[in-house]
Amino acid sequence: MAVRFAVLFFLLATPAVVYGAQHLVGGNGAWDTSGDYKTWAAGQTFTPGDTLVFNYDSSHGVDRVSQNDYDNCNAGNALESYTGGKTTISLNQSGPMYFMCPTSGHCQQGMKLAINVQQAASGGANPPSSTTPAAGPTTPSTPSGSTTPATPSTTKNSPNGNGAAGVFGRASHWMVGFSLVLAALFVRV
Repeated sequence: MAVRFAVLFFLLATPAVVYGAQHLVGGNGAWDTSGDYKTWAAGQTFTPGDTLVFNYDSSHGVDRVSQNDYDNCNAGNALESYTGGKTTISLNQSGPMYFMCPTSGHCQQGMKLAINVQQAASGGANPPSSTTPAAGPTTPSTPSGSTTPATPSTTKNSPNGNGAAGVFGRASHWMVGFSLVLAALFVRV
């Protein structure tokens, strides 16, 4: 009986971790020249804590750019550049964000994305102000004309589990699952 109370206490004391929405860019998750990203983005609501997931082949990349560079399809001044086939970017602050494929001619063919991250609901924690690349093959690179590489940092809302907050999130999920298994075993006893 005491063991059941201990398991119940453990279950109640285990914190729940909540992540924002994950948006597969284009709806089908393919970042390529066939997407209608303007229409797709118009049907989405982006908030701090959400993530954008870009899936693409080696002929593409993802550059985060200024509005002016987005409007003119100029990849020469990228704020951040990603390659590697899959890029996950955390949306950590409200306001507009602009992305494009740096491959020559692809932006002009419509391979660009403009989003507006809505203001966070009041009463919540202030989100950090950085982006997060996906774990795995994503490689941030130095934007053209820059001497400093873009260095995205891990945030507490990172679904890829990097950093202390991400490790806590993974551990929390593991603890919840383990607790449920233990509870099921003890209920049968």
